[in-house]
Amino acid sequence: MLKRSGGKRAAEEANIDITPLLDIVFIMLIFFIVTSTFIKEPGIDVNRPEAETAEDQRLVSILVAVSSDNKIWINREEVQMDGVRAAIERLRRENPKGSAVLQVDGDAHSRYMVEVLQRIRDAGVDDVVAVSTKRS
Repeated sequence: MLKRSGGKRAAEEANIDITPLLDIVFIMLIFFIVTSTFIKEPGIDVNRPEAETAEDQRLVSILVAVSSDNKIWINREEVQMDGVRAAIERLRRENPKGSAVLQVDGDAHSRYMVEVLQRIRDAGVDDVVAVSTKRS
């Protein structure tokens, strides 16, 4: 009889409690979700012109696009020229250290690129990049 009860104790002691392991896994998951940067899309596909000096950009928080028919898109919303500065200021409050990227379609008028670029700078964003496709 002693043998049986001793066997039960050994079996009970052999169980592994994985609750702390699951806690650590969930905490790490939450950490990675909170600290990750999500890709933002302007709301339209832009046919970017090619350039030899194109470089990759990181930590972009404001993405502005001008389509071939000269429509301005910020965060999947079409914005009129008068509303660009207000929209940029709102996004700038969310991430004050982020930069802005201006994607202009190759068929768009360059006047729109210059005006949108000026409105972005008027909103207080000094780090603005005009995007092009790297020429291969």
